[in-house]
Parts: sequence; C-alpha cells; structure tokens
Amino acid sequence: MKKTRVMIIDEQPFFRTGVRFSLAAQADLEVLECDPNQGPMNHIEAAMPDIVLLGSDLANHSGLELGARIARRYPNTRVIILSPDPNDQELFEVIRSSAVACLKKSVPPEELVSNIRRAARGEYPINDNVMARPVVARQVLKSFQDLEAMSDNVETVVTPLTARERQILSHIADGNSNKQIARILSISEQTIKNHVSAIMRKLNANDRAHAVVLAIRQGLINIDSLT
Repeated sequence: MKKTRVMIIDEQPFFRTGVRFSLAAQADLEVLECDPNQGPMNHIEAAMPDIVLLGSDLANHSGLELGARIARRYPNTRVIILSPDPNDQELFEVIRSSAVACLKKSVPPEELVSNIRRAARGEYPINDNVMARPVVARQVLKSFQDLEAMSDNVETVVTPLTARERQILSHIADGNSNKQIARILSISEQTIKNHVSAIMRKLNANDRAHAVVLAIRQGLINIDSLT
C-alpha cells in the first residue's frame, strides 16, 4: 500500500511532535517534521510530501505566504493550514493561498486524519468552511467577479444551469438536505437527487460543497440571500 507522505511545518517542536504522535497509528500515513526556520522549501524538495500541515502563526515567517509559495512551486503537494483560531479574514486569505483546508490547531485527531485523507484524494475540505461562513463566501464572490481578468484561475461552466438548478443550489448553500429541499419545493426527493446530479455534472464538481463554491465564483448564486 502506498502511504500518503505528510510533512508537519511549525515552529513549535512540542506541537510537531504531538501531531506526529497523533498520526503515528495510521498505517496509510508516513509523517515527517520540519522547522520552518531551517529551509522548508528545501525539505519539501527533498521529501516531496503529498500533504503539508502548515502552522499559520509562524513568528519569523508568514505561514500563509509560505503556503502560497508551496502551492505554486509544488502543485502536487496539497497544503492544510493549521491555525489557533481562524476567523473569517484568515479563512479568506487561506483560500487565496490555494490551501485545500483550514483547521484549528486543537482539531481532534480523527478530524485531522479525515481531512488529510480527503485532501490526498483530491478533495477540497475548505469548501465546507466557505459554505458555513457567508461572510467569507461574499469575499470569495467579490474576488472572482471579474471573470475575464481571472479567467486563468476560475473554473468555467460549460453548460449553463437552469433556473430550477440555481434555485436548488441556493437551498444547498443554505445547508438544506435533499429531503428538506424536496419539502420546500413540493417535489419528490428523487427529482431533487436528479437535479443535484445534473448540477454536479455541469459544474464538474467533486461534491455538493464544491458545487456551491464553483457557483459562488461564477456568480450563479445570490450570496446576499444566504443565511
């Protein structure tokens, strides 16, 4: 079995050791440590980790700037930011840095492992954060409003969504399940499932959360209506 190589980059040796210990029991993970004051880019070049767990609160570096550098130089290495207590502004900056997830440093080990595995599969757990934080979603939308200028960084919708699909996507963004949406719209749950499948296919989305983020970026959802 090929192991997922995880590198912990943080200035606090005690924290690095604690994370490494919490991941040690996972047979599918190989865990490395790195002090950010000792040439982290060189360590990444040598080890080529699949996942980097990066502390955002670095005293001598900007964790988010370092994360952005890693994402640009090593696109196959996926960055997960670990923050003491990420607020809306930091989460927005994490999105801009191209990190795939943002977690509290106090995150339970099982949640950290789950996010590592999701990231290794090519998922973007940070999409869940965007759905849960309307203020951040509004900032993301504003940053992608000029689609022509941002065309190199924004996914384009090949097939436009119908009015009904946009309506359903807005209800998904509000946190409703398929059953709840079916009740709201007075149509069958199976019909909702069919619409959701069509939405994800048209947007080339990995999951429901990813579909919402793509729609926000494209201006397909009225973000001001989200609660």
